[in-house]
Amino acid sequence: EVRLVESGGGLVQAGGSLRLSCAASGISFDYYAVAWFRQTPGKQREGVSCIGSSGGSTYYDDSVKGRFTVSSDLAKNTVYLQMNNLSPEDAAVYYCAADRDYGVGCRLDVYGREYWGKGTLVTVSS
Repeated sequence: EVRLVESGGGLVQAGGSLRLSCAASGISFDYYAVAWFRQTPGKQREGVSCIGSSGGSTYYDDSVKGRFTVSSDLAKNTVYLQMNNLSPEDAAVYYCAADRDYGVGCRLDVYGREYWGKGTLVTVSS
């Protein structure tokens, strides 16, 4: 069975940092790109950042560029999202999703994702 499990969410003050993890079983991130999404009540899920299979090229939404960093540890089959200088606008449930990119690279849209995690909640106090 394929599982993606997010962890690392919690409550932080504005300006603080968190590191989210997306750990996979049943698939290898050698062959799957991973994207991070976030969603708040009443809003559509939006792409935050992604990393290509085997730790390939990375991309960021403009709203997080310069503050967030996506990386992977292929030996641990885990992708991370380092979030710095958090603001209340960043508060959301964060999800990771995987799809096969065949080495082409990752994307931030929500379509055609093969696997999704159940999310981890990030709360930012002001």
